[in-house]
Amino acid sequence: MQYHPFGNTGESLSRIGLGCYGMSGAYGAADEDEAIATIHLAMDLGVNVLDTSASYGQGHNHRLIGRAVRDRRHKVFIHSKTGTIRTPDGRSAAEGSGTPERLREMCETSLQNLGVEALDAFCLSRVDPTVPVEESVGGMARLVEEGKTRFIGLSEAAPGTVRRAAAVHPLCSLQFEYSLWSRDPEGGHIAVARKLGMAFIAYAPLGYGMLAGGLATAAAVAGDSRAKFPRLQGDNFERNRVLVEGLIEIAATLRATPAQLAIAWVLSANPDVFAIPGCKSRRHLEENLAAAEIALDDEVLKKLDRLFPAGAAAGDRYPPDGMRRVNL
Repeated sequence: MQYHPFGNTGESLSRIGLGCYGMSGAYGAADEDEAIATIHLAMDLGVNVLDTSASYGQGHNHRLIGRAVRDRRHKVFIHSKTGTIRTPDGRSAAEGSGTPERLREMCETSLQNLGVEALDAFCLSRVDPTVPVEESVGGMARLVEEGKTRFIGLSEAAPGTVRRAAAVHPLCSLQFEYSLWSRDPEGGHIAVARKLGMAFIAYAPLGYGMLAGGLATAAAVAGDSRAKFPRLQGDNFERNRVLVEGLIEIAATLRATPAQLAIAWVLSANPDVFAIPGCKSRRHLEENLAAAEIALDDEVLKKLDRLFPAGAAAGDRYPPDGMRRVNL
């Protein structure tokens, strides 16, 4: 396992963490026993970052993690997002989710569900367009002062917003979707995080499973949360599948799986980048962690750049309402 200082926290964390979203039914049925066994194995293998959110499973994810780490709390850094507000029709909305009052409520609910005294990092899931980011971060800073979270961070925020927020209180991390087919952060997000002494957390480094090579048709995601993503629908899926076939071919030359190659590519960006591939089984966990042992030379990196230039993926990464809430 590779370790690196995590932003300005003073902590040395594993560059591959564990994304826990799928353990609460996001990608089909979840097995709690297997999920807990996966978390335990991750810790045994040196993973010390767990990524979660107050919104995952409406608290189920936090309760699950709380059970898994009850006797091992000192071994993990819990990075927990605030979640956004659910509208009556089931959509997720950023509006109203960044008020200091709601952020306090989400933090305190998270502590209760996790059964811990303090979060390691409390991350604003999406910038609230109706609340100045300075006000949101000010509210989060008060939670730091009260000992309810050790550090705070942002997710899916624009570089300029990150700079404004960091002027109010130090931020430990910026989380953003980053993978071979989502290279937007190369437009300034990774750079601003590094300049401000923050870690950069790459979520969905496997493109919600597409870059792992296991999705043969769009029907594979029918009925789970990924079915709403334009990249996994209809003609977009078929066009993106061609890209994945190229990834599989390159991975084979390295005696690696496409998932391992995709994660290794993210880690190659710079040492300040941490990847949090999600999984809910020990088998996939072990496959993902082996990516830390793969060194990519210039020739391989050039092949991947030619296969996945910025903008190569067909379709947006979120539906229109989701795209309106990112990079604010």
